[in-house]
This record gives sequence, C-alpha cells and structure tokens, in this order.
Amino acid sequence: MEPTSPTPGPVTPARRRIGLLGLLAAAAYVLDQLTKLWVTGTMVEGERIPVLPPLLQWYYIRNSGAAFSIGEGVTWVFTIIMTVVSVAIVAYARKIRSAGWAVGLGLVLGGALGNLTDRLFREPSFGMGHVVDFISLPNFAIFNLADSAVVVGVSLICLLTLRGISPDGTRAAKKAVTDEAPGDGRA
Repeated sequence: MEPTSPTPGPVTPARRRIGLLGLLAAAAYVLDQLTKLWVTGTMVEGERIPVLPPLLQWYYIRNSGAAFSIGEGVTWVFTIIMTVVSVAIVAYARKIRSAGWAVGLGLVLGGALGNLTDRLFREPSFGMGHVVDFISLPNFAIFNLADSAVVVGVSLICLLTLRGISPDGTRAAKKAVTDEAPGDGRA
C-alpha cells in the first residue's frame, strides 16, 4: 500500500488576497527596477529626452530626499520608514480579505521595496543611496514607477476607507440620519 500524502486544502479567500497582494508587489517592484536599470544604462545623469512634448519627458536625476526633494539631508530616515512600512504590510497581509485592499497594499509594498532597494544599494552608501527618478511632468516633481505605485496604492486605500470598506472585507455600518438629533432642543 502506497503512503498517501496530505492533499492541500482549498484555496481560501485569504490566500487569494495574499497572492494578489504578492503578485502586485512583485510586478510593481520588477517594473520599477527594470525601468531604473534602463535609465541608468542608457542615459547620463541630468539628460532630458522629450517623450510627449511639452507634457512628458524623461529626465534622469538621483534624489536623496522624498517627493519634491524634501529631506535631502536625512536620507537614512526614508530608509527606516520604507523598511517599517514594508515589514508592516507583510505582517498584516494575512488579515486582508478585501481584493481592493490587497491591490492597494500590494502596490504600496512594491513601490516601497523599489525605492528601498535604491536606498540600500545605490551610491553614495548603504542605507543612504539616492533614488533614480526620471518621469518628468511640467511644474511637478520628477518621479519613478515606485513612486507611482505608492501613490496609486495609497489613493485606493483612502478611497476604500472613505467608502467604509475595511481590510477584512466588511463594510462599516452607515449611521442612520434623522431629522432630529438627540438633545438639540426640538420637541
């Protein structure tokens, strides 16, 4: 008689959501790193390439700060923040039951890891590396795909929160609104 191996249980909604989160995080991370590899391999720092003039150009810079180059002198703080955010998302992932939250958190995780990779492994030193930015729009910050993933992910999370959808997939109960509030003096 042949020994039987235990059969895996059904794929639960929680596992699907973790898979979706992981897939989007990986996609955002890989696309970010591939575009940065392309930029650093084909452009010289400071070079500008018109893409859709005057709306879009590639403009290769290395940013030691955050958006709009805020905090250029405290690069290590951004390294710590991205590490904490990434660990928190991974730790929280098993509680996600909402596909929307899985998408949002997956994008934030992938973007955070993309820029964290730059902070850890790019010049000038470990943990103090400058992020490669190259997407330039008129009168706006120069950014990269990791930044875009974070912004889209956070925007989705805000929208879900405003709609009352929690990470576990439940909806917040809407308060009943009446014409008369208690204690307002109306009889």
